[in-house]
Amino acid sequence: MFKEQLTALSKGLEDIHLPRKEFSPEDFYHTQGGENAYVAVDGSYTIHQQGQIQGTQNALDIALNGEGFLEVLTPQGPRYTRKGNLSISSNNELVTDQGFLVLSQLPLKSEDIARDPASMSDPQTRSIKVPKDLSLSINLEGEILTKNGLIGKLSVVEFKDQNALKKEGQSLFINPDEQNAKRTDTKTTINQGFLEASNVNAIEEMSELIKAHRHFDSIQKAINAYDSITNKAVNEISKF
Repeated sequence: MFKEQLTALSKGLEDIHLPRKEFSPEDFYHTQGGENAYVAVDGSYTIHQQGQIQGTQNALDIALNGEGFLEVLTPQGPRYTRKGNLSISSNNELVTDQGFLVLSQLPLKSEDIARDPASMSDPQTRSIKVPKDLSLSINLEGEILTKNGLIGKLSVVEFKDQNALKKEGQSLFINPDEQNAKRTDTKTTINQGFLEASNVNAIEEMSELIKAHRHFDSIQKAINAYDSITNKAVNEISKF
């Protein structure tokens, strides 16, 4: 988010008051510090809107439909992502495309976690082992099934305040406060054989870019017109 910052806002009102003296011609062209305006960053945030779900026909691709995030384990600790192109490691563990372990759901109730966050089990023990040479299916609740039965359930976490999440890069987010996490009664569904695409509307953004370019062009033409008027005024006055 950007905003325009004027000199008058930082210097105070004394810079924009009319002078207490006999007016001169330049007093009628007081700019109130506008000639020293600049653009300042007013803040930044992530738009967590649902992206379009596209089919891939790959059994290890999953798309999250809802507000949830997939919990994974990185060398820096647990992180959260919506990037669902998974694979199986050489240790027969379910991992992300970056090699991070995909974690199974905690066997704890939300009230237990809120009362004692330290009671959460070691994330390393929540890796999902996939038996060799067995095809798997993932249902809407995130349960991973083979012909031998249930082998695990994906840990999908929703958050009370998504704006509290911090970006870490590589499509990963950090949750600074476990109290912000909602691990039970989540409404997010898992869609096997799909991936979530960007939530940016390319046509809409291109339209906004064209609009901004035209606005800039019109302002530039106005500046050139005033510059031409000033130039003519100086040249004409000098002839008298």
